[in-house]
Amino acid sequence: MIDDLEYNTEREHLIIPEYGRHLQKMINYAKSRETKEERNKLAKAIISVMGNLQPHLRDVPDFQHKLWDQLFIMSDFDLDADSPFPKPSKEELTARPEPLKYPQNHPKYRFYGNNIKTMIDVACTWDDGEMKEALVYTIANHMKKCYLNWNKDTVEDEVIFGHLFELSDGKINLKNKDEDLTDSSDLMRSKSKYSKKSGPKKSKKKYSNNRKRY
Repeated sequence: MIDDLEYNTEREHLIIPEYGRHLQKMINYAKSRETKEERNKLAKAIISVMGNLQPHLRDVPDFQHKLWDQLFIMSDFDLDADSPFPKPSKEELTARPEPLKYPQNHPKYRFYGNNIKTMIDVACTWDDGEMKEALVYTIANHMKKCYLNWNKDTVEDEVIFGHLFELSDGKINLKNKDEDLTDSSDLMRSKSKYSKKSGPKKSKKKYSNNRKRY
């Protein structure tokens, strides 16, 4: 009896395991039929079984199209049957996708990040006014905070103003402004405020000394 056991490792490889081995055997049987009329009849019956096995796909657009594509894929593109949809090709399925193009930005001051440079470029396009001035000082304060994340020591506002002037190609100049940036200690304090994890405090029961005594 042990010699008659059949293990999955010795069986045929399942192309789409979600449908199970019995459906794969049905497809292999349909491939072996001699007449195309019989193959078409079996293909439609297999599609009905696949639809019953995947009821959640009924709400997906092109449900039938997807089932027919999976049928030809599981037949290793060797099933000669008529389909109401264009048959997929093996070359199209096995084709490698084109490599993604990653941005090759190498900023001079990497501790600021690429988003800061994008924000500076956007600020340069704004018209002069209160909105632009508020945006520029917000960017400068964020640059100061990024600098402190990289260098824990204090940083002078003149350093940030110089970097901002350089990154904006001289279009933003805060060197002669009277307004200062947020203090370094305040920026670091706001960071530590959200970084510490404090659990729920247990409320202690208070007892009054003026309780009645019996």
